[in-house]
Amino acid sequence: MDLGLRGARALITGGSRGIGFAIADALAAEGASVGLVARGADGLAAAAGRLARHGVPVTTAAADVTDTAALGRAVEDVAAALGGLDRLVANAGGTIGGNITSSGPGDFTATFALNAGHAVELIRTALPHLRSVGGGAVVIISSITGMRPAPRTSYSVAKAAEIQLAATAAAELAADNVRVNAVSPGSILFPGGSWERFSQENPADFAAFLGTQFPFGRLGRLEEVADVAVFLLSARASWITGANIVVDGGQGYPSARRFRAGADSAANEPEAGRRPGADGKGRRAGGPQPTPSLGSAAGPPEATRDIT
Repeated sequence: MDLGLRGARALITGGSRGIGFAIADALAAEGASVGLVARGADGLAAAAGRLARHGVPVTTAAADVTDTAALGRAVEDVAAALGGLDRLVANAGGTIGGNITSSGPGDFTATFALNAGHAVELIRTALPHLRSVGGGAVVIISSITGMRPAPRTSYSVAKAAEIQLAATAAAELAADNVRVNAVSPGSILFPGGSWERFSQENPADFAAFLGTQFPFGRLGRLEEVADVAVFLLSARASWITGANIVVDGGQGYPSARRFRAGADSAANEPEAGRRPGADGKGRRAGGPQPTPSLGSAAGPPEATRDIT
């Protein structure tokens, strides 16, 4: 099926690895020009090199998506390099803190800013470009954790906000011929991601999770999420807007950990504490959710997300 994306111009946050890169790769394979935004210049350069085989324009911009001014500059830089924008993917995200009982002051606010907050600012900043070409399409990468309560509470609430944002923005922006949808992946396994690390460090817990929550006996793959996102960005999905498309293979509980009772609540979270995460649009549905820090690295890239 030709998705009609040749010549489209797409910006993907958290685009240097994981789900974000998989979406960029699939878009480029369809002939779209792509702009990648993430914190790390080295990772962006490597990602751009991997996309070169498609023979389409590729540009990058290093930015912390929680820095509104920096994100705005990245949007303008990408739009200038590609000659405009008509597709957006809000993929960057993650979690700061954890549950209510284990989060510090401001952790919930920071997690919201990293997820739904950055998605709003991306849409707001890029909207003039979409309007100038008569409309476009937006995909927000959320998580099944935003639909089904599980540790970590801060992340779950922020991902739920993204699902509602897609529905509300779709209604608001229909007059501009802009479609907005959310994609909620389940747990996605890929090399270097959080689930791979969790499976190596906690083999018994991973085996129990795999054996009880996945009807097909495996976690999802990057391309299975990317294919859905790219379809939603295409004209083939012209009558789909305000939707939340679940891509989880029928997964049950979204986390490899569960809330515990009483005084043991501090142990509710896997890898509890404020440690950097390492995924690539990695950390989505519950499970191994290492906590990124917003310290010297200045804002979370694709590598600070819960990997689904």
